[in-house]
Amino acid sequence: MVSLSLGLGVLLSLLGVVGFAASGAESITALIPTFFGIPILILGFLARKEHLRKHMMHAIAALALLGFAGSARGLASLIDMLGGHEVTRPLATIMQSIMALLTLGFVILAVKSFIDARRQRSVPAGPGQ
Repeated sequence: MVSLSLGLGVLLSLLGVVGFAASGAESITALIPTFFGIPILILGFLARKEHLRKHMMHAIAALALLGFAGSARGLASLIDMLGGHEVTRPLATIMQSIMALLTLGFVILAVKSFIDARRQRSVPAGPGQ
């Protein structure tokens, strides 16, 4: 999961920078994915240390959940856009949708990982282990 968190941080950071450039560098809000990506990257690097891993991964999952909550509305606009309806800011819709899908995917994988880790801790060690 540490590698996935680093990947998520890089992807979100790039998404923000590309979106900012594509918007003509007019809207600082296009950098919102970067504002999530950089802290996720920093926490991901900290999670490489075994004694910090659990706490950092939980913090990353919380940030990803916040990122999803803030960008999920883009998915509804994307559905409208794909259905042929006009949306006011197509670039923002696409960026929000990408961020929503990336963060949701990460949250799902993180929850699964947390559950698996808990189950693994609760399984008693067999003979000779």
